[in-house]
Amino acid sequence: MERSVREVVDLYNPRDPLEEAWTIPAPWYFDEGIAELERASVFGRTWQVLGRADQVRNNGQFFTADLAGEPLVAVRGDDGQLRAFYNVCRHHAAAVVTETQGCAKQFRCPYHGWTYGIDGALKGMVEFDGVCNFDRAKNGLVPVRVDTWENFVFVNLDARARPLRDFLGVVPELVAPLDLAKKLHFFDRRVYPLNCNWKVYVDNYLDGGYHVPHAHKGLSSVIEYTKYTIENFERACLQSSPLSSDSTSQAGVAASRQGRAFYLWLYPNFMINAYEGVMDTNLVLPLGVDRCAVVFDYYFADTSAVAEARHKESIAVSEQVQDEDMAICDAVQRGLASRAYVAGRLSVRREAGEHLFHRLLHADFSTALGRPAAAD
Repeated sequence: MERSVREVVDLYNPRDPLEEAWTIPAPWYFDEGIAELERASVFGRTWQVLGRADQVRNNGQFFTADLAGEPLVAVRGDDGQLRAFYNVCRHHAAAVVTETQGCAKQFRCPYHGWTYGIDGALKGMVEFDGVCNFDRAKNGLVPVRVDTWENFVFVNLDARARPLRDFLGVVPELVAPLDLAKKLHFFDRRVYPLNCNWKVYVDNYLDGGYHVPHAHKGLSSVIEYTKYTIENFERACLQSSPLSSDSTSQAGVAASRQGRAFYLWLYPNFMINAYEGVMDTNLVLPLGVDRCAVVFDYYFADTSAVAEARHKESIAVSEQVQDEDMAICDAVQRGLASRAYVAGRLSVRREAGEHLFHRLLHADFSTALGRPAAAD
């Protein structure tokens, strides 16, 4: 007998303190009803990273992306204002902008030739004479709320959502010491497909380094595991650890992972990973109940040509860690479907971040289902 979405949500108790808590139950990772609830209540109502501000630095620059099944376009207008729109023609719903990024004076739909200004206004319709009661001013591209913080472009599909700064909370204060805008510059993007639910990847990230000594031998050779810290905030978790190397450390890891590891997660699906002179961001995108993609953007302090080879070596270190995580996450997704598993306990020392993540999910689900979120 199939359970309702409400019944599946109720399998988790968010009131349990960490020392008594269980993980969210296995059905949350493969139930289609939960996935639909996430699209509406999590990805459809939270501020989401859509792209980078450097992609729309100049007037006319644009990029396209999808969010919660919605095609979107962000563009810098001739007036210098950043705007975002649903990338959907008001005539017959075709994608107006088909390029992933570029620079334009106007957007022309490839289906029937309707033309829009980069401010979203409908400029022209082909062979549309004689149509009655049509208001061109009301048929421009539909806007989406957009804002920026650091080098990140955020959008929110909920027109009533509170401002981005409120959503970020203390995150700007946590990140400010890194001085990202001055010290780090975008270098490259890689996209990694995984055969797991997006929450499996987030869980793995938030386990407080629990899996690092077992799954990431290279990274483990420089992280001072016993000094690893985890600190939760309203919608964020900061994990940090001093780094050190010796003769037993892997050379490539030791060369590119120095100083102090800074691992910041912002609910629900964005991460910032910074070391001395090196940073990558991770954006976890659900593609199905058992598939997701992780977008890695790599940043470095030194942008000179002579540093390029060193940057590629650093990315190779990251890719090794990512390959190890992909294997783990894919295996976890298979295990979640086993009749042998329903839920697991959490490490008090290591998994406070996961506990926060699961409770925030439950709170959003409860709000969408018309019920008050559980009190802490």
